[in-house]
Amino acid sequence: NYFFQVVGKLDEKLDQERREAYAAKVKLDAAERELAGIESDIAEIQNQLNEIRVAETEYKEELEKKRAVLKASGTAAADQIIEIEQKIAALEVQKKEIKEAISAGYSARSTADRILSELESADGWNTWDMFGGGGIITHMAKHSHLDEAQDLVSDLQSKLRRFKTELADIQITANMQVNIDGFLRFADYFFDGLFADWAVGDKISQSMNSVSSTKSQISRTLDKLNSMEQAADRCIESLKQQLDELIVKA
Repeated sequence: NYFFQVVGKLDEKLDQERREAYAAKVKLDAAERELAGIESDIAEIQNQLNEIRVAETEYKEELEKKRAVLKASGTAAADQIIEIEQKIAALEVQKKEIKEAISAGYSARSTADRILSELESADGWNTWDMFGGGGIITHMAKHSHLDEAQDLVSDLQSKLRRFKTELADIQITANMQVNIDGFLRFADYFFDGLFADWAVGDKISQSMNSVSSTKSQISRTLDKLNSMEQAADRCIESLKQQLDELIVKA
């Protein structure tokens, strides 16, 4: 009786698993059919897009031919075309200079972030030092971060100069400067004690405030530059539409 009970339960279990496997197969088949339909739709849309691209290319080619004819005609339309082209060219140059300034700004801000990270780490080690975790290892770890921050400050100064140069090209002035002194390293390292550690902590805090202020200036300037780039893009697009309409109607 026990044997048949076990066999019966096993059969029930197998039947259940077969039903679950069949249900899963039905779902899989449905999903595969749906996928095939989607892939077919994608292929059809891709073909339509290709046709549109070909038509757009042909349209632009014909537009360029007519544009060249009109420019050579010496008519009022030719003067208008040349004027719009000059405006577009000037905006493209301005946009290029804006992009260069944005790139320099992001590079400077990235360095400022790295300095702040090093100073935060140094501040953490200094706090540990003040509350009894001092020693040569703590000193070395703290000053390793301070040394790295100091090196990065020199890099930041160089990048800020480049940023200001790029800003001058688009008539934006910015007075950004950051200075970090020697962090009282001598007093901290050779005259260990609570007073020296507090002094170093204060110096780190001042330096973090200075770098944070510079980073904020960079960010505000970048916001302005991004707005200028977007405005230039809108103007260029508007002028191109005017140019196309002028050529089509002429």
